[in-house]
Amino acid sequence: MFVVNGILHALQVSFFMLWEVLWPLAFGFLLSAMIQTVVSKRAVAGALGRPDLKGFLLACGFGAASSSCSYAAVAVARALFRRGASFVNAIIFEFASTNLVFELGLVLLILLGWQFVAAEFAGGLLMAVIIWILFKMTLRQRMVDAAKRQAERGVFGSTHEAHGEMDVSITDGPFLSRIFSARGFTAISHAFYMDLNALYLDLGLGFLIAGALAAWVPNSWWQAFFLTNHPTLNEFWSPLIGPVISMLSFVCSVGNVPLAVVLWNGGISFGGVISFIFADLIILPILNIYRKYYGGRTSLYLLAVSYAAMALAGFLIGGAFQLLGLAPTNHHVTVFETRPTWNYTSFLDIAFLVLMAALAWRFVTTGGIDMLRAHARRPQAGVQLVPDPVCGMSVDPATAAERAVHAGSTYYFCSARCRSEFERDPVQYLSRPPALVGQKVSNGNHALMGQGGEMESAGTAVDPVCGMMVNKRTAEYRSFHGDDAYYFCSAGCKQAFDKDPAKYLAGGRGEHGAHPH
Repeated sequence: MFVVNGILHALQVSFFMLWEVLWPLAFGFLLSAMIQTVVSKRAVAGALGRPDLKGFLLACGFGAASSSCSYAAVAVARALFRRGASFVNAIIFEFASTNLVFELGLVLLILLGWQFVAAEFAGGLLMAVIIWILFKMTLRQRMVDAAKRQAERGVFGSTHEAHGEMDVSITDGPFLSRIFSARGFTAISHAFYMDLNALYLDLGLGFLIAGALAAWVPNSWWQAFFLTNHPTLNEFWSPLIGPVISMLSFVCSVGNVPLAVVLWNGGISFGGVISFIFADLIILPILNIYRKYYGGRTSLYLLAVSYAAMALAGFLIGGAFQLLGLAPTNHHVTVFETRPTWNYTSFLDIAFLVLMAALAWRFVTTGGIDMLRAHARRPQAGVQLVPDPVCGMSVDPATAAERAVHAGSTYYFCSARCRSEFERDPVQYLSRPPALVGQKVSNGNHALMGQGGEMESAGTAVDPVCGMMVNKRTAEYRSFHGDDAYYFCSAGCKQAFDKDPAKYLAGGRGEHGAHPH
């Protein structure tokens, strides 16, 4: 009976926290979905080509406007890297997308207060600056080239890759009509529930683990662990141990905020809470994805740089808030004891549940379930994927249930909704830049042919060694042969071309399509 009561108490605490943050969480997802509806992922890669100040600022801005799912952020970062973004900017984008987003700030505001929101966003920018500086000081081109070669292999990392590739943006027409039109409603519903589908497990685990720790672990244990009897040591120890606790929790994105509440209630320092929240991108499953995406050495490098930046940013922002008198001193959190009542929180929760039901109806009736099933399919090794011209998701032509023929070319889709959108106005989607998937394509001459035979834009070229698309304006590697300029994705491809240009120009890329080692 004692065990049953303990479990029920833990579940009760979890529900109390969830009820307190339900409406701000839904509101944050809604704002994020609306931004994704008007900001195209296809436009991002070209803007992040150079690891300079402009690229840094754009990476932070685009990251803040993207999905907050950590797994999707990691997948998008690799896609951006493969499509021409610098490695530095791709990683900065990734960190911004999990630390500078609306839903995180709103949940922090309700559970912990405005000081934590201010520290999270100020500290997030500071952490991005520290990472950028550390990259400038320690990142070597040979590691970038090795990461590029591994990224180009397209190794499967997680089922969230499809969510990261998906682009539901509407880029034609006035801003308000894109948001409030029938197409806008559909796009918002898809972005909303794709984000929720990517995060529901982390959110659920976060609330359940937080409820269990709050109910079963006495505060005295936490206070001893965080050295609360030694305030000076606590200020140094907490930012160092916070990321380690996060890394071992397996919970990421907004899901680690409930755990942060438990730690704050137990005596972790203000800066320690911030460093703990930052560390969702070094949890063990994501480190394993780094290994698959960029190689073992690069994954360890990212762990070291990320940990150093998180701990330092947490310590500095905590110290700054202490000096300014902004850091809260009361560690007692009432959310564990607050029972739902008929107050504004309950009314807003019910209102947003009704809105979520309306979005769910739109999502289901416009092919959302088919899209979720397509996202869940793991591609077979060695399969050449093609982009869905509507949403940008990678699709296996051999298994795609939805396809359409236009002007003699066949196009493949992840769902019936994407196929019907395409058939309604094919020109609109064929005139877009290529989807953000970074798949290799073959070329017979200097003109790149995209999926279905459409011509690539004049701003891109094909690396004649490996066949990857390269942005001419931002390409770091180029060579001249005769009267023509050739652009390369890495130093390895440029060296191979310079050694024997005729080998790669005689008959197009053909059998020479692999990256040189």
